Amino acid sequence: MKEFFEAIQSFFVDLLFAPFDALRALELESWTAANVVNWIFMIVGSLAFIYWMKELKKFNDNDEEDRDPKAHSFLN
Repeated sequence: MKEFFEAIQSFFVDLLFAPFDALRALELESWTAANVVNWIFMIVGSLAFIYWMKELKKFNDNDEEDRDPKAHSFLN
């Protein structure tokens, strides 16, 4: 049974956490290179937010929504 848990440990430490170890080593050499992935995620998130706001404005300008306070049953 001990070998089973050591195999799980080896799988996670040696294989799945290897990219994090590489990022940790890269961070000592170049902070910018280590954080490129974070900047890419922030840019993609910002673009998605802008797109979503434009879509909401498009539907808001069409006056498709019933804005009466009693239009939704949970507002009664």
